[in-house]
Amino acid sequence: MKTAVSGLEKEFPGDVKTKNLNAKKSRSQRVIKEAGFQTHGLIIRNAKGEIVWKQADHTVRMDEVREAIRKLLDQNSAGS
Repeated sequence: MKTAVSGLEKEFPGDVKTKNLNAKKSRSQRVIKEAGFQTHGLIIRNAKGEIVWKQADHTVRMDEVREAIRKLLDQNSAGS
């Protein structure tokens, strides 16, 4: 999963920045709680740092992540 997430920067150059957190580290627990995850998951944040999309734990599907990114980028370009 970590490699797939990191690959999003190459798929969406200049539009996506990725960051992997170790869910087992205590400093990551705030993020996990904020997102409502049991143990881990994937979050998409906007430029302001607000959570705009998420999938929890073992339900993360990269095809759905890519689709969410495309929709968000389309919305942002339409609003510009």
